[in-house]
Amino acid sequence: MRVVVEADGGSRGNPGPAGYGAAVFAPDGAVLAERAEGLGLATNNVAEYQGLIAGLSAARDLGATVVAVRMDSKLVVEQMSGRWQVRNEALKPLAATAASVASSFDEVTYTWIPRAQNTHADRLANEAMDAQAGLDAKAPARWTGATGTPTRLLLLRHGQTALSGERRYSGRGDVPMTETGVRQAKAAATRLSTLDFAAVVSSPLGRARQTAEEVASASGHEVETHEGLIETDFGDWERLTFQEAAERDPALHRRWLGDPATAPPNGESFNAVHTRVTTARDELVERYAGQTVVLVSHVTPIKSLLRIGLDAGPSLLFRLHLDLASLSIVEFYPDGNASVRLVNDTSHLT
Repeated sequence: MRVVVEADGGSRGNPGPAGYGAAVFAPDGAVLAERAEGLGLATNNVAEYQGLIAGLSAARDLGATVVAVRMDSKLVVEQMSGRWQVRNEALKPLAATAASVASSFDEVTYTWIPRAQNTHADRLANEAMDAQAGLDAKAPARWTGATGTPTRLLLLRHGQTALSGERRYSGRGDVPMTETGVRQAKAAATRLSTLDFAAVVSSPLGRARQTAEEVASASGHEVETHEGLIETDFGDWERLTFQEAAERDPALHRRWLGDPATAPPNGESFNAVHTRVTTARDELVERYAGQTVVLVSHVTPIKSLLRIGLDAGPSLLFRLHLDLASLSIVEFYPDGNASVRLVNDTSHLT
């Protein structure tokens, strides 16, 4: 029996959280078997080899005699074809295992293909890594005692703007993303396109909407907006750096750093932000009960949602760091429990 094996592996950090995916196809393209697994911390090359081993093993279990392997890893294809030596000590036992499984077939060929032609295995590998990271919506809640199906919020911060790149207060000012920000948004959209979700809801500000449009375009959704997800109004500190604001209003700035009820001049306090974000959370959890939703927003609203999920105090706003285009995840259960699954994940940007 002739089959085609497509395999892939990935590592979010290299080394970092890793996983593989593999699929066995009949000559007519029918899927005969799929394999996928998270590997903990590993490199891309280790994950690629593990994917190959899993694919070859699945083909052997099906009784295949002739196998055409297709992978987007030039290193694995060239090494398994015998044209490149295996010099990395961590890869030698994996290559030996792959060769041992391959020896059970009458014929095995290895062909490099572009990543765009390896989407099936790539999807399986990403699903394995997502499940490992707690992104699998079907994964059971552990340790919390929570019951019922949660509403899962995938919290995505917008991509870079000129102000965020210079670390300036950026609140209600509607500044567009930089080219780097657009690339970050596209990378996040690619990551999220492997997941199932019911809607994309965005802050009405342009930088968030731009990011949300990338996610929506990659996943076939339309973008909704919600005023409750808008960034803090920094008032007269808008566009200032931390140091510039501290020099402009030294006493007020010191008080603002320790008192969430204090607002910047002509601006909005963190207490006010938390109140409106809580209202927005309640509305969205009711509207999308038991579903997964992507929320594209800003630093303070995302921190507020994580604060609600953790049942934490306002000091979290100053102690938690969120990178541009980072992904965080919080679940809210119908029984009132909550679970924070992920915080500040930027593996899709590497």
